[in-house]
Amino acid sequence: MTTIRSMSQLKPWLDVMAMGAWGLLMFKLWFTGQLYLLIHPNYMWMAFASGFVLIALSILEGWRISRQRRYVDAEQHFTLIMPSLSSSLLLFVAIAGLLITPRPFASDTALHRGVMDSLSMTRNKPESFRSNSKPEERSLIEWKRTLDVYPEPDAYTGQKVKLQGFVVHTSNLPDNFFMISRFVITCCAADVYPVGLPVKLTQSRSAYPPDKWLEIEGKVITETIDGNRQLAIQPDKLTPIPEPKNPYDY
Repeated sequence: MTTIRSMSQLKPWLDVMAMGAWGLLMFKLWFTGQLYLLIHPNYMWMAFASGFVLIALSILEGWRISRQRRYVDAEQHFTLIMPSLSSSLLLFVAIAGLLITPRPFASDTALHRGVMDSLSMTRNKPESFRSNSKPEERSLIEWKRTLDVYPEPDAYTGQKVKLQGFVVHTSNLPDNFFMISRFVITCCAADVYPVGLPVKLTQSRSAYPPDKWLEIEGKVITETIDGNRQLAIQPDKLTPIPEPKNPYDY
């Protein structure tokens, strides 16, 4: 009976600690900028608000249970254990999140999720799309959407390009090509997918290792890759840049 009573007193405090830890986790991800790696910016205010609510609830609940004593009898033993396990698991996951630093997806994930496929298919099939941006102001996803609707590469030959992304080496590209890639996020990290364009070099791509972030300035050309005529980039300038705070495209 003493053990059951001790468990009954511990269980509500596990709930309080789990709520508080998750609130702290939301605040930590927000203030460190790591939340950009996990969800779309449109939903960040919801995460911040959730953190505030969880912290407030944990304080109120802690104040409430500190002012009263709870007792249970033996028949409540099994109904007590399961909620305690759930709260313990939630607390463990929140603490792990506080200790672990999330990392953005890299080139191996881009290869696994089919970055080369992004040249010939899309997750969203728009009926029409026309970018209002100048060619040199288009992001990778804007180029992808434009090509989905108007796929003829010769229509863009000579247009200026200025893009930022990370390097991906694919086995089906010649040694003087690499993919400049970026992940697109629509809701959260679970649904990201890669988009990319091939970049043609005048030398081996070994000078640009996978996952290296670059800003590329150049122009559009048409190349035949794996027997298919495709748009590619001929760079005039390749500038190494640090990994951006928000590595995703929208």
